[in-house]
This record gives sequence, structure tokens and C-alpha cells, in this order.
Amino acid sequence: MTSFELPRRSRRLPARYNALALPLVLSIMMTFVVSGISTVKALGFVPGFLAAWMSAWGVSWLVAFPTLLVVMPLVRRIVAMAVEPPGR
Repeated sequence: MTSFELPRRSRRLPARYNALALPLVLSIMMTFVVSGISTVKALGFVPGFLAAWMSAWGVSWLVAFPTLLVVMPLVRRIVAMAVEPPGR
């Protein structure tokens, strides 16, 4: 293995962290994209765009992550009512 290769088996979080890891990753990715689109629409590609985008992203993530922690159980129930379980 060279210095730039990843080990074949990396450590993973235990399954009990799924309820925290899923909304964490989802909120990071979604707020990154949405805040970028909103910043471009509001400002265009101007000097200082990146700083404005990162500021908007930080604020939106601070709202999105706790919101997802609260609403995710409700979303799972709604989806379970709308989607047939596997094996039917």
C-alpha cells in the first residue's frame, strides 16, 4: 500500500449512529447546493461570491440539521404509509 491509497477496510460508525449520521450528511449536502443556487441567483458571480456562499451555507446548515433531527421520524412514517414494504 502506498501513502495515497486508502486501507481496504476502514472503520465505520456503529449502526446506532445512523439516526444522527443520515440527517448530518443530508443537511450538509442539501444546504450546500441550495445555498449556492440561492447565492448565485441573488448576487451573481461577483467578487466575494464564495465568502457570501459559505456564510449563507453556514446559517442554513445551522437551521437545517436540527430541523432534520426533529422531522426525520415524521418523514419516515409518511413515506412508510405511501410506499409498499419490500417483499410484497
